[in-house]
Amino acid sequence: MSKDRFDIKEREGLSFVTDAVVIVDKETGVNYLYVCRGYGGGLTPLLDSEGKPIITK
Repeated sequence: MSKDRFDIKEREGLSFVTDAVVIVDKETGVNYLYVCRGYGGGLTPLLDSEGKPIITK
């Protein structure tokens, strides 16, 4: 896997210790939301109203 596979599309600091980042997989175009707070975090694909992944072309 290439280290250039993922691109940060948007980053927002929600508080002093919490960030939300939208990451795009350049190979598939799938958008992911990564939220981190302190030492923890979570990653999930962003979905449209029909439950399908949001894809950036």
